[in-house]
Amino acid sequence: MVGVLHLLETAGATAWVDGGWGVDALVGETTRAHSDLDLVVLLDELPVVRTTLTKAGFTEILRDWLPTALAVADGTGREIDLHPITGSRREGGYQLLPGGERFHYPAPTTGTIGGHQVWCVDAATQVQCHIGYVATEKDLRDMARLHASTGVALPEEYTVRPPGH
Repeated sequence: MVGVLHLLETAGATAWVDGGWGVDALVGETTRAHSDLDLVVLLDELPVVRTTLTKAGFTEILRDWLPTALAVADGTGREIDLHPITGSRREGGYQLLPGGERFHYPAPTTGTIGGHQVWCVDAATQVQCHIGYVATEKDLRDMARLHASTGVALPEEYTVRPPGH
């Protein structure tokens, strides 16, 4: 995972970690197995990102929902889900969503994965990305860890367990 970030940085591409790995980066430790790596990338750098990932073996396109998202795989079980934004690392930017809406990613913060400092989505945005759908057990655990580690406020759906849980 850190190797992918290093490849992109070496190629001159901007990327910061989102999703489960982003939560782990903010917590400062790997807390679970991950099915993919979510990365916020700059839309105008997407050609460099795609070329770099292709050279690293990520040749299979799983989902092409550009300009909203692009998911690729390397055939060995590793997957990367790209979230292109217009903007910059310094200022953050906007991801174009289906229907013309936009989602704002603030400038990234730093976190730690495997002892390496990485750029990642901040805790409040992580929470915002977990709203609007029925949370899975994995989501509930991730948000609880994030809250315990950073103190970020959680919405009610992440603090009140439904009956039977």
